Amino acid sequence: MKIGIIGAGSIGTTIAKHVTEAGYEVVISNSRGAHSLKEKVTEIGGNIIGGSVQEAAEADVVFLAVRWEHAQEALSAISLEGKILIDVTNASLPEFVLAEPGSKTSSEVVSQWAKGAKVVKAFNTLYAHVLAENPHVGGGNRVIFYSGNNDDAKGVVSGIINRIGFAGIDLGSLHEGGKLQRFPGGPLPTLNLIKVK
Repeated sequence: MKIGIIGAGSIGTTIAKHVTEAGYEVVISNSRGAHSLKEKVTEIGGNIIGGSVQEAAEADVVFLAVRWEHAQEALSAISLEGKILIDVTNASLPEFVLAEPGSKTSSEVVSQWAKGAKVVKAFNTLYAHVLAENPHVGGGNRVIFYSGNNDDAKGVVSGIINRIGFAGIDLGSLHEGGKLQRFPGGPLPTLNLIKVK
């Protein structure tokens, strides 16, 4: 399985390290182009290359790890029809503002921008420095929450989460699970939980 990552900031780079170490073939990209990623790719090592956003979008599974304000623009230039898109973004909303009843979660909005993609929300509730740590902790595994509307896509994402050493917890749909994962405002972001075997 080839994994594409759109966004090479702290979260995108951390995810790239985990999936590369787990043996996946990885294409990491940013808006500045592959040449700007040479140093980062060398530092990560393994089966990873720097590529264009289009090349990352051609992978089997694609992570969206850009700032919320750049998400729509990043998705507008590519087609993700039929692809699994792991949405790592957090909407830039005023701190602790409660969403209006019936309003869409940020990942439901991402689903509208990424037409035809199977969107799964994951990897958005831990700070980058926590996500970067060894997921095997104290006889257990650090928890990654995920939600989505497509069970097959969630199954693939769960497999990735487990393979890189984390413990996945399915929160249900993008609407219900997304509310729990919402940052800020949801109850789960920043919780560093360990699932003990």
